[in-house]
Amino acid sequence: MTAPIETTGAEAEVQPEAVLAGVKKSQIEGRSLSQIAWTRFKRDKLAVAGGVVVILLVLMAVLAKPIEWAFGLDPNQFHQDLIDPALLAPKGSWGGMSWAHPLGVEPQYGRDMLARIIEGSWVSLLVAGGATLLSVIIGTVLGVVAGYYGGWVDSVISRLMDTFLAFPLLLFAIAISASVQDGFFGFNGLSLRIGVLIFVIGFFSWPYIGRIVRAQTMSLARREFVEAATSLGARGPYILFRELLPNLVAPIIVYSTLIIPTNILFEAALSFLGVGIAPPQASWGGMLSNAVDLYTADPQFMFVPGLAIFITVLAFNLLGDGLRDALDPRSK
Repeated sequence: MTAPIETTGAEAEVQPEAVLAGVKKSQIEGRSLSQIAWTRFKRDKLAVAGGVVVILLVLMAVLAKPIEWAFGLDPNQFHQDLIDPALLAPKGSWGGMSWAHPLGVEPQYGRDMLARIIEGSWVSLLVAGGATLLSVIIGTVLGVVAGYYGGWVDSVISRLMDTFLAFPLLLFAIAISASVQDGFFGFNGLSLRIGVLIFVIGFFSWPYIGRIVRAQTMSLARREFVEAATSLGARGPYILFRELLPNLVAPIIVYSTLIIPTNILFEAALSFLGVGIAPPQASWGGMLSNAVDLYTADPQFMFVPGLAIFITVLAFNLLGDGLRDALDPRSK
């Protein structure tokens, strides 16, 4: 056993209890809220695994073009010599898997599946991330204003939320995407389609986060620090952006992480229906759409993009659940 530390009476009065018990002063350190949240997050192995997968997916999407150039991958190059002309199926087993084509080739055209999965990753994450950012900005601003001011301001914004939630989003997205396929205000091609998808998905989904922020703001507006700022003469804009918004960062981050996979599925659904990303640009939803007519020749053609969407959505959901538990332990 460690011998007790000898102290004088005066020192014993000012020494912390941990030091009196034999713990060094250097071992007594305070932790910030972010450090406490990080400690909680690290304990959740599934959330950490989801975070690692999300980071890898983001890196793959950002570095898609350099990866394709470095490994000589061309998502639009045909390999007709690898396709059986009678069956339209890849030659060989497992969809034509080989060292040159690790995930095989698609039926009929023989394009490399790995290259198209990598190429489609940046499209899906760009649309989902952009739409999430747009909805978070609109929803946060209107939600915090409605929750803080209340009264007729809250009534107007709340009715606006109800109006947007009443829109049949999928049908509306199909109508808008189909009507601007040939061009809009001088824009056309892939950039137009990505912009339309980001606008449609983000602009019509902001009420979901708006309601969450509004409820949180109504709770925070009655807290002592807001009353103290008001008593010192602080006005509405200062309280909104300097007092309330910093305390809303945690739920906004959690909700953003959870809504990204929803937007990925929405983009894939629109591409599957033929009003999203147009060929020959690769997209996971478009690959699934093409697989509908060819899955009998090569079932793996449907399995590969479906698995990519599944892994991405699962990783974001695990990360979001872990962040929610770490940032708000009361939710457990």
